[in-house]
Amino acid sequence: MHSSRQRSAAALAALSLVGVLALTGCGAGGEGAAQDKAAVAPAEGKAQEGTRGGAAAPAPAASPGGGADKNAQPPAAVRPNVIRTATLGIETADVQKTLAAARAAADGAGGYVGSESTKRGSNGRMTSTVVLRVPGERYDAVLGAMEGSGKLLHRKVDAVDVTEKVADINSRVSSQQASVARVREMMGKASALSEVVMLEGELSRRQSDLESLQAQQTALKDQTSMGTITLEVSEPAPAVQEKKKEPTFLSALGAGWDVFTAVLRYLTLAVGALLPFALAGAVVLLLFRLFRRLRPARPKAAPAPRWPAVPAQRERAADTAADVQD
Repeated sequence: MHSSRQRSAAALAALSLVGVLALTGCGAGGEGAAQDKAAVAPAEGKAQEGTRGGAAAPAPAASPGGGADKNAQPPAAVRPNVIRTATLGIETADVQKTLAAARAAADGAGGYVGSESTKRGSNGRMTSTVVLRVPGERYDAVLGAMEGSGKLLHRKVDAVDVTEKVADINSRVSSQQASVARVREMMGKASALSEVVMLEGELSRRQSDLESLQAQQTALKDQTSMGTITLEVSEPAPAVQEKKKEPTFLSALGAGWDVFTAVLRYLTLAVGALLPFALAGAVVLLLFRLFRRLRPARPKAAPAPRWPAVPAQRERAADTAADVQD
């Protein structure tokens, strides 16, 4: 009778452990609950063997109802998590001085220099790029100071809200930590070697998942707490100096030929512009000459004498006029 009671108590403890793990597994996600049930399956089987022929285990006492508390405090406002990045292009004559001012501004704001590189182009123009990490509360002040350090060439500012992603990662980390703790507790209660080996493999896998989530959590925390400013500082482009060349025979010949072709081109354009008018004038002149040739000739009148004629001369003139009229 005593041994039967011991078996019933062991079965009750195993069933209670299974129920607790199942309930907590639902809060941590279906996957964690399934893994917990798989891990404790051997223990549950042994407990059921011990309860065969014994009395039924009493049901656990129901927890008190979770009614809404009228005096509960309202949920705190969620702090926004924003990833802020900016890219600036500055042109200045003293690149080193501007870079030193940028480093000092980042250090004074509690930030640091992430990376820095310098290169010189084929035209001798030097360009330096520095990446600054600045705390969020001093981000705007440092960005404004950088914009006024020289001639602004380009500016780009981005802000990405990752509040939901941060909350999701935090929740998954908490659930995974609880899952790891449950497996550790089960390892402390396991007696069979096979159970210990199985639980160790499960603990290693869950611990690896937890470390991956914690790495994502740390990266998001760093990105949201520190803004990134990429500053590109370059020197002004060097002025191009034209060299004066001494005139030569070939250069003079080329210049003369250019003038000759230009004059010839303009003359050709003038002839082309006047050609329609010349053709029209020639046609009008030709028609006028043809009209003069085809028109009948008019009789010519005798010119009047310039002095008074003598009677004989008057008679000759009258005869001549009569002949002409005939």
